[in-house]
Parts: sequence; C-alpha cells; structure tokens
Amino acid sequence: MHNNLDNCIETMPLYKVIEKYPYIQEFFLTLGIKNLNINSSINQLISNFTDTNLQDLGISREKILNNFILFIENFNKLTKENENKIASVTIVGGYNKLGEKENTKLILKPGEIVSIVGPTGSGKSRLLGDIECLAQKDTPSKRQILINGKTPDEDQRFSVENNLIAQLSQNMNFVMDVTVSEFITMHAESRMINNIEKTVKLILQCANELAGEVFSNTVPITQLSGGQSRALMIADTALLSKSPIVLIDEIENAGVDRKKALELLVKKEKIVLMSTHDPILALMGDKRIVIKNGGIDKIIQTDNVEKINLEVLSKFDNKILNLRNMLRTGKKIDFDINHYLSDKS
Repeated sequence: MHNNLDNCIETMPLYKVIEKYPYIQEFFLTLGIKNLNINSSINQLISNFTDTNLQDLGISREKILNNFILFIENFNKLTKENENKIASVTIVGGYNKLGEKENTKLILKPGEIVSIVGPTGSGKSRLLGDIECLAQKDTPSKRQILINGKTPDEDQRFSVENNLIAQLSQNMNFVMDVTVSEFITMHAESRMINNIEKTVKLILQCANELAGEVFSNTVPITQLSGGQSRALMIADTALLSKSPIVLIDEIENAGVDRKKALELLVKKEKIVLMSTHDPILALMGDKRIVIKNGGIDKIIQTDNVEKINLEVLSKFDNKILNLRNMLRTGKKIDFDINHYLSDKS
C-alpha cells in the first residue's frame, strides 16, 4: 500500500512530514484544523477525532487517512510533471553508416514541427528510434539526445509513468477488448482527470474530425480501421497524454486529416517529429532533416518561398482528396478532369 511513499508515513511525527512535504499543511486546513499538533502522527491525530468531529466533516477515519496519502501522492506527481517540463530537445550528431561524423547539434522547442525526409531505408526510423529511447551514444548511430540541454536521468529514459515520448507508428494494433469510450476513460482515470466524461466526449469528437470515417464511442477499439485507430491515438496524445514529444512515422498512410492532426498537436505545445515521403507534410515542418546513408546529411529551414508553394500544393492536394472521396461514395468522375485540376478556385 502507498508504494510511492515512506512506509512509516502514517506513524511519522507530523513535523517530519511537513519538513519533507511542506504543502501538506493545506490538507489540514481543508479539514478545518488550524492548531495542528505537529508532534503527533496522522494516525494519532485521526484517532483523537470524536464521532462528532467526523460527523461534522462527513468523513470516516479511514477516508481521512486515504485522502492524506492521496494528497501527497498527487502533489508529488504534479511536481514531477513540472520538473519534466520540456523547454528544449537537442539532437547531438553521431555517425552515419559510412562512419562519417554528423556535424549536427539541432535544438527543438515546444510547438515546432520537424519533418524527416530521405529515401526508403536511409535511416529515418533510426533517428526516430534514437529520440524515442533518448539515446546516449549507446545506439548504432552514437547520437545523443539532451533534454533542456542536459543528459536525461534514468527516470526520464526508462520510466513508463513519466514517459516523455509518444510514438505513433504506421500500424496501430489494439489487443484490448474494450470500447472506444472505455479505452479513453481508462487513460483519463490514470491521469486523474477531473471531468472524465467531458474529456472522453472531446477526444472522440476530435478523433472523428481527423478520421475519414466517423465512429461511435461504443465501437470496440479492435474493430477500428487503421485510419480511425490513428485518429483516435492522435487525439488522445494531443488532449490527454502528458508526453511533450510526439514521433510520427509516415502519417500520410494513416487515412487522417494531416493538416488538422499537426495543428492539434502543435496547439498543445508538443514537439512533433515526423518521418514522411509526402512533399506537403515535408513542407509543413518548420524545418526538415534530410537523411542520407543512415546519417543527418543536412537541415533545411522552410523559407517563405516554400511556404507559398505549400499553399499551391495544398490546394491541388485538396482536389485530389475530393476526387478520392467521390470515388469512395460511389460517384463518377465524368467531367473534364484537366479543367477541374487547373481550376484556380
């Protein structure tokens, strides 16, 4: 019980508890206790409560103790999350497959989108893998990943609870036999979200805005299509996950609204890195990392000319998407396609 705290917390004199957790005095104020006997333990304090005291508080002795422990655990968790707040991620270059040194030190900030481009097999996934494990020169590339300019500690690298990285792979395969609503609810409960019902509704709404085909909250997650699964995980990552870094592998194959997905993640101040072959996604990035021979060959900042070209490409892409949807819904493409594609409207 209460593995995250000292085993003797319940019998420890309160002055020692306060030394370690000063904020715990707020807990007693909520109980209306102003003159606290700090030489007693929480167990002794509770045992001295009269039945009248408990009736006035509307709570049992056991509940007070549980709330006491939970108050500390929740505050510790919040403190830990604040300590893990990401101000920057730095990629320190290693070596490519030819043994040539990557003369790179790339600093990424929250709200940035970075695309990773290169031929199939060039090493894009290796770079994502290095970031995912917060490599410390201990992977084949010998790259190093710094958090806020410093070497991450073991808790940042290996803790499941405090995971800094959310990975959205090409194939999202669920094995849990639960509905969409139950899946999101379990995640929300693990995050101790206050209004779970509202959160579930918001994530589902967001996922359906991203997905090509709408789905309900009662659908088993194992029955979602690939695009629906990715849409759900993108919405969940943006709105519920505490991970400040998001890695995406070829979102163009996900069957989701790419622009909306990226806008949502950036709005939530995530650092987004995405491996892609899609020219539109590549230009959506604030910068792009070009991979060659397993190494970082160059880093290109997206300039104003490329941003203008992105707008042109996006208009053309929207026309192609519209044609695709027409075919999916049983309509015929029986008009002048040249005029349609060249139309500037």
